[in-house]
Amino acid sequence: MGKREDHNDEVRGYILENVRAHPKDISKLVAQQFHVSREAALKHVRALIQQRALAVSGSTRDRSYELLPTVDETWHFSLGEGLEEDKVWRTHVAPLLEGVRKNVIDICQYGLTEMLNNAVEHSEGQAVSVDVEIWPDLIELTVYDDGVGIFNKIQRAYGLDDPLHAILELSKGKLSTDSGRHTGEGVFFTSRMFDFFSILSDRIRFGHKAPDFDAMLEDAEPMRGTAVFMEISPKADRTAAGVFDRFSVEPGGFGFDRTIVPVSLARYGNENLISRSQARRLLARLDRFKEVRLDFRKVDMIGQAFADEVFRVFPSQHPDVHLIPIEANEQILKMIARTQANAEQEQPAPPKGTDGGR
Repeated sequence: MGKREDHNDEVRGYILENVRAHPKDISKLVAQQFHVSREAALKHVRALIQQRALAVSGSTRDRSYELLPTVDETWHFSLGEGLEEDKVWRTHVAPLLEGVRKNVIDICQYGLTEMLNNAVEHSEGQAVSVDVEIWPDLIELTVYDDGVGIFNKIQRAYGLDDPLHAILELSKGKLSTDSGRHTGEGVFFTSRMFDFFSILSDRIRFGHKAPDFDAMLEDAEPMRGTAVFMEISPKADRTAAGVFDRFSVEPGGFGFDRTIVPVSLARYGNENLISRSQARRLLARLDRFKEVRLDFRKVDMIGQAFADEVFRVFPSQHPDVHLIPIEANEQILKMIARTQANAEQEQPAPPKGTDGGR
């Protein structure tokens, strides 16, 4: 390949990587990046339109460009006996990812098979669809079933207050509605492997964005069943093994004994986290881990009772669980420090006859 072809590939690759963020001014961006005229930049854009890699819309002044997928395939399956997730992967999905990095293929295989297995064994539905869309800069996998809905299923299985409470429990990990057959790790690890992961069910959407940001939204229109969306860059360097290692306390260990919990999911709406009942909701099942990182992003303050339950009562009852606050503001850190200082003052004095009792 000559220098001219190499240059063309470089410019057009740059367009494909940046047009999502610059749909209206991509030619200007290219001209600045490669020190060429706007017309020369537009020639590359037009070439990508001819190759059906880009679509254009709007008039000259309001012209906008968007990526077109190179692959857009959907399959529909019955959730009756006989549907096997590994065969769906091997027969339909894997051939579409030929040439993609092995670490990305491994993540796609893990996520697709785990989410499809959840639909097969837990959804109580009749049908499931699998969709694969591939762009130059993105791979998106979608699994949709017509069952009872994941959040409703978790609420029912655990006797929770409502489906919103189910999202908090799901974010912790080790949650299964059939613990005799499943460890409850699939959703947790899948959400951490992909660049973006989202579950939509009824009116509720739970999303995770790499590296560690969780969010919950309520959509206006209810949706039957469960839809899972998984997105990853073909150039991602994350590995499935590396994600597993992040949540093991021992280096190179195999245990799932570390987790990260978004504290904001313990509240409803814009309420403040001040009560012991809110704290207990946050702390439920955390005794199953050795290390828990409590992520205080989007939390402005906590009350004394909440802090006391989390940072004094729980540690006294579960001394083997290490709670680590992260992303906490100064006010929250002061409340935590005050609570921990009170806990230290309440420690019983050493008995007489020991070094500390002289």
